[in-house]
Amino acid sequence: MSGHGDSIVPFNPTELRSGEPACKADITVLSVDPRTEKSNKEDIKKPYEAAKLLQDEHNKNAKLSPFQPRPPSLPKPMGLGMGGKNISFDEKMRGRRLRNSQESLTDPGETGSSTDSLKEDSLSNGQVLASGRPLDLPPIETPSFRIRTDKRLKPSRIILSPLQPTGTYPSLENSAASTSLRTTNRIDRDCLDYSAVGRRGRGAERLQRNLSDSRLLDTMVSDNASVHSMKSTYSVLNPIRPRDVRNRSFLEGSVLGNGALLGAEELDRYFPERRLGVYVATWNMQGEKGLPYNLDDLLLPTDTDFAQDVYVIGVQEGCPDRREWEIRLQETLGPYYVMLYAAAHGVLYLTVFVRRDLIWFCSEVEHATVTTRIISQIKTKGAVGIGFTFFGTSFLFITSHFTSGDSKVYERILDYNKIIEALALPRNLPDTNPYRSTTSDVTTRFDEVFWFGDFNFRLNKARGEVEAILNQVMGADMSPLLQHDQLLKEMKKGSIFKGFQEASIHFPPTYKFDIGCDVYDTTTKQRTPSYTDRILYRNRQVDDIKVVKYMSCLSIKTSDHRPVIGMFQVKLRPGRDNIPLGAGQFDRSLYLEGIRRRITRELKKREAAMKNQNNSMVCTIS
Repeated sequence: MSGHGDSIVPFNPTELRSGEPACKADITVLSVDPRTEKSNKEDIKKPYEAAKLLQDEHNKNAKLSPFQPRPPSLPKPMGLGMGGKNISFDEKMRGRRLRNSQESLTDPGETGSSTDSLKEDSLSNGQVLASGRPLDLPPIETPSFRIRTDKRLKPSRIILSPLQPTGTYPSLENSAASTSLRTTNRIDRDCLDYSAVGRRGRGAERLQRNLSDSRLLDTMVSDNASVHSMKSTYSVLNPIRPRDVRNRSFLEGSVLGNGALLGAEELDRYFPERRLGVYVATWNMQGEKGLPYNLDDLLLPTDTDFAQDVYVIGVQEGCPDRREWEIRLQETLGPYYVMLYAAAHGVLYLTVFVRRDLIWFCSEVEHATVTTRIISQIKTKGAVGIGFTFFGTSFLFITSHFTSGDSKVYERILDYNKIIEALALPRNLPDTNPYRSTTSDVTTRFDEVFWFGDFNFRLNKARGEVEAILNQVMGADMSPLLQHDQLLKEMKKGSIFKGFQEASIHFPPTYKFDIGCDVYDTTTKQRTPSYTDRILYRNRQVDDIKVVKYMSCLSIKTSDHRPVIGMFQVKLRPGRDNIPLGAGQFDRSLYLEGIRRRITRELKKREAAMKNQNNSMVCTIS
């Protein structure tokens, strides 16, 4: 019941049938003054007549199929929605109550969605006026396009139906360490320990004053999001803005992770986990002139899934032709790798190969040598070291050959002490963390250190006892033998290789074999099998180096030593602007010769295969 005593019943258009009135006999119909009803009906019909003319004009030109998408319907006339200016206040109130009760009669001109168009179709056979009477209009077919010619028609907004996601969106990482939230001018997380301000605890203001290029803060982009928004759609390279190129000098260091040439953004693009694969091999070649025909087992073992990023090979008592050895290494590694640097000290050879797409992130390379012989001209014992920086992590690789002899442990310790004091590295490369460096130990001046070679430490056991233990050892458990290892005992005492670690040994002793077989020394000396060939590592930060594999190569038998192989994952940190880059330098002539030999070898294999195939196809008929 309304305030005027009239009953208001919600209207359901689905109950209407053709020929039936809008209201049944037992329902009280809203009373309307006959004088105002005629004027209201005329005012309402005028805009609908214009709309009908437009609909008829479009129906002549285009006819929609039931499967064609339907555009939004024409807007509703002004008089129908507002009741018209001639409708009394009471009638406006009654019409408003009636519209509120009819949930299905939504305004298609405002929403324009697909569900509203369906509602319009269901209401097209029985439109109701605000007065409660049905609007006697024929059904109007929606045109495919609408042309506005009447200024009295209210324009409608075309709103497409919202797209539904096929799956759940990834959650946004609400952390300040996330890539999208970390700002450019914030110190990278891996550089916090290297910041002198962070160690002294003098706050961020001191840091801002100590930044190398103060104008950089005003000219660089503010965060990673802005950098990513500029990335090209046709290249994976990071964008470089002209004003950054103009304003930066790149002459002084900077701890800004993303501001440096070798900064965090470039590092994360190539190494999302910030881990570098390093392959280290050491081998005493015994000075043999003849090299193995195939070095694949030495550098590319079949039990690994992927090749490593950096290959470092150290040789003691190397072959007379050092260049031939380097060419053979290039031939084995193939065109994926280039020789970054090679150094020698007499018959000690040290070679570094890197993936060719990583050559641009390497600094200039430095090397130094130390002889441990009394007469310096004799270069069979000593060490050679190579140092360089990759992104912001400094590396030092040392291969050495210590004094031989079962009982000369003290002499080997002296060799070690002389090397760490006399190896003059780095010279021009900046120290990435001078707060942890000492002048008396070269291994403290680099982030990651690998020391490998023929250390000549033996097993303090008789030959017969060692062989008996080897026969009793089951599987790869070598702990009964390692209890008598001289090197492990001295490392526990702290007299040698301070701060170094070694992976667990699960292979038999690598010295001394008869050449060409797997039998230990059968000469009159009957030398005791020992672990003379080792790979040790040291890092400034805990867990920077993780061991992947540590094993010996038993298939290469051209020497009385078996090569030892180590694979590691090394933590990387963003670089700084004061690192002198190597500008992509590598040995080009060696690269070309190695690839030429590789192609020649492959062609010979194909010719041999074709010859064998032709021979197998020849048959005789008797």
